Amino acid sequence: MYSNTTLRAAAAAALLVALAACGGGSRDGTAGNPPSTATQRAYDSATDSPRTPADGTRGNPAGTGAERALDRTVGTNTSGAYPAQRDGTRANPPGTAAERAYDRATGSNTTGAYPGVRR
Repeated sequence: MYSNTTLRAAAAAALLVALAACGGGSRDGTAGNPPSTATQRAYDSATDSPRTPADGTRGNPAGTGAERALDRTVGTNTSGAYPAQRDGTRANPPGTAAERAYDRATGSNTTGAYPGVRR
């Protein structure tokens, strides 16, 4: 039987492979990369559904569903669907919350979130 550590390592490896597959390549809906996934296009064809629009267009926001779920959960803009949540905006100053807490506690400005602070 597999140990708990082996199963966790296998799950982590599978996640990394899936994330690597998402990155790179040409934008969805450009030459050589038709809109949507092959599975989605097959589904659209089999069910006589209208074609799924290209990624990042009206009706199909940027990123995958998993990336958008991550963005909503942790307040990031990994998918590109939530530009208001990107790092360095009014709603999300530069750096992580931990880095900003360090800056406040030490009076430093390692994140760039507190440009007027000098020690």
